[in-house]
Amino acid sequence: MQRRTFLAGAGLSLQAKTTKRPNVVFVLVDQWRAQALGHRGDPNARTPHLDALSRESFDFTNAVSGLPVCSPYRASLMTGQYAVRHGLVVNDVELKPQGETLGGAFRKAGYSTGYIGKWHIYGSPEGKAERRLTYIPESSRFGFDYWKVCECTHAYNRSLYYEGNDSTQRYWDGYDAIAQTRDACEFIRKRGAASDPYFMLLSAGPPHDPYGTAPEKYQALHRNLELKLRDNVPASHKEEALKNLGGYYSHIAALDDCVKQITDAIDATGKAEDTILVFTSDHGDMLQSQGLHHKQQPWDESIRVPMLIRYPRLLGRKRRTSITPIDVPDIMPTMLGLAGLPKVESAQGVDYSPLIRGKRKDDPEPAALLNLPASFSVVRRQGFAEYRGLRTPQHTFVRSIHGPWLLYDNLKDPYQKSNLIGKDNALQSRMERRLDSMLKNAGDEFLPGARYVERAKATHYREVNTPPGKVESPWGDWASTIKL
Repeated sequence: MQRRTFLAGAGLSLQAKTTKRPNVVFVLVDQWRAQALGHRGDPNARTPHLDALSRESFDFTNAVSGLPVCSPYRASLMTGQYAVRHGLVVNDVELKPQGETLGGAFRKAGYSTGYIGKWHIYGSPEGKAERRLTYIPESSRFGFDYWKVCECTHAYNRSLYYEGNDSTQRYWDGYDAIAQTRDACEFIRKRGAASDPYFMLLSAGPPHDPYGTAPEKYQALHRNLELKLRDNVPASHKEEALKNLGGYYSHIAALDDCVKQITDAIDATGKAEDTILVFTSDHGDMLQSQGLHHKQQPWDESIRVPMLIRYPRLLGRKRRTSITPIDVPDIMPTMLGLAGLPKVESAQGVDYSPLIRGKRKDDPEPAALLNLPASFSVVRRQGFAEYRGLRTPQHTFVRSIHGPWLLYDNLKDPYQKSNLIGKDNALQSRMERRLDSMLKNAGDEFLPGARYVERAKATHYREVNTPPGKVESPWGDWASTIKL
């Protein structure tokens, strides 16, 4: 058995050395909703470099974050699995993957691997976020060798990180996203001169709040700008939205410049044709749309994210689009497929590389699974009910643990202001059947959230993180029915 395993690994290594593989640069940002881009029509977004990148990329225009929370998303990115499989149903639970990981798969294929920025899957077993600033051992890095990482910090101007196997605390110089981008560019330049391919993942913290912390020159761009609010921001929430959005778009403008530095570094290596560049986000944020501030919600401001993939050797430099709502479990299989690497059997997501390559077309009504297995009501008493749902190019359907909840026609009602539950029974029944089928395929029993928290051994997170006082509830009277 050991000899067969060795020979299989040797064969894969030989294949990696004799077959040309593309480099991969994966830029992941935090809390950037899909609508906040110039080429998506947002008048507040100053994103000329991302707009230019979109004109050279394959654009998944309906890309979603089916579970719009940081740690669960990142665990799905690393494993290609849904949260009910990998076990991270709330933030700050440690990922202990069963199966291959994204970094591990690329490293086994002969890639140099690197990770810079926010990690957020090492977890805090005491439930007090106690590991967010601690050193992460090599055994918990899942295949990434070059390593300049912090578990989780949003102190962007005093941002901690650890380098490699050194447990010494270091700090990025100035605004961390700019410093991290500079370091990623250096990695690209050095690895670009080598014969072996590389996989670099840059994970930036912005535009996640705090909002007033971008460099001054970016804040100045929006200080006196008359911001346009989305049509689903209630009048009573206008003041709060305006207070936060200026800072949000300031972070976005800074990150847009970072993207330009990344593309320039790739181009300078002379290997841009053979480099896959991905830009996406772990989730969006409500920012007072629907009268809500936080993510974790199934509305488009929370779940829809940018997803641009530039690969000139395969796609040329002409914009292409897909209406398929690619989700985070699909990213690992798709990246491996684009790079020509073997699929990982433990991954649940769909390999969309044939779609990107033009070897298949979008399904007539493709759908992504929306799933919040353990609502944060279970952990923090915020009144959020766990839900499952689906997002197609035209429709959003969501069923909470209490029953059918949301149904929108997103083409006729892009701001999701008219809930069709109980108004279009034929459509609702069709969506119900489709959701049941998707849950079955994903192995998701849709149990009460407390069951998943118990499985993750995270029940104590509720006790140590429960804040005093009443918190907003988008569910109205439902908050009083949730049993903790």
